[in-house]
Amino acid sequence: MNATGGATRDLTVETVSELGEFALVDRISRALSSTEVVVVGPGDDAAEITVDGNLIVSTDVLVDQRHFRRDWSTAHEVGRKAAASNLSDLNAMGGWATALTIGLALPGDLPVAWVDELVRGIVDECDSVGAAVVGGDVTASDVLTIAVTALGEAPRTVRRGDAEAGDQVAVAGVLGLAGAGFAALSRGFRSPRAAVEAHRVPSPPYGAGEEAADAGATAMIDVSDGLLGDLGHVARASGVQIDLSSELVPIEPAVITVAEALGRHPVSFVLTGGDDYALAATFPADATLPEGWDLIGTVLAVPEGDHPRVTVDGEPWDGSTGHEHFR
Repeated sequence: MNATGGATRDLTVETVSELGEFALVDRISRALSSTEVVVVGPGDDAAEITVDGNLIVSTDVLVDQRHFRRDWSTAHEVGRKAAASNLSDLNAMGGWATALTIGLALPGDLPVAWVDELVRGIVDECDSVGAAVVGGDVTASDVLTIAVTALGEAPRTVRRGDAEAGDQVAVAGVLGLAGAGFAALSRGFRSPRAAVEAHRVPSPPYGAGEEAADAGATAMIDVSDGLLGDLGHVARASGVQIDLSSELVPIEPAVITVAEALGRHPVSFVLTGGDDYALAATFPADATLPEGWDLIGTVLAVPEGDHPRVTVDGEPWDGSTGHEHFR
């Protein structure tokens, strides 16, 4: 193991530059699996898939040293994270993924074996929800970049802008672990294991979005940039205020361990940490929350002279509300 807990491998046998673009694409294509919705997969100018219901689409871009670090995570872990970030978006719409495309911008000296592991990670994460990689693109770049587009379907889409005053606010999945893991790794630690592994590979609550839609969820979002920041999108889109109860927000033991070691309050990781890809949603006041969903707050009308926002225990949050690019 290396100093930060990532696995040490010999990935120097052959580089992508030595293999060449077309051979690399063929190599990747042979590693992919298919599903019954795929009519035309990799190898043509475009893929063809069948869709039953509303088509939903999401795209995410991951950049080396910004969204992942190769000295912290294996290629397989990076691949799983790249897929999960998109699969989570479709989960947050109340649907599920059926197909993904991947775009890879690769430095010429990157070992081919690293790409092999990356693709295996993407495929493994897709297999967990029954989706298939149906195509993509490869190009040369000085900075390793991974772009993933996920396509899926949803019988009833749940958007961000339909929360109403009086609704319940609830979450599904784990919050704060990935942020705590990032904080630990940033200081050279490789424990607690649960936190570090959550940063390397998220565990979205797949299926919880569809269950929330069936239970009448009025608005929903996945928590990728921080609970406060992401619920802020819901508040602004819906024209409401959202008040969270710090006593109701679930806190994992590993988050408490990291917070104590760094002199921070555990709830700060839960409220502002990103990359967990949990779900946050609003439900009518009389709705029964699906199993696995925890009540954490209430939707309020915006007082006269105020504006849509998220508060904690009735007060504005003092400090960062989560990650935002270019800030």
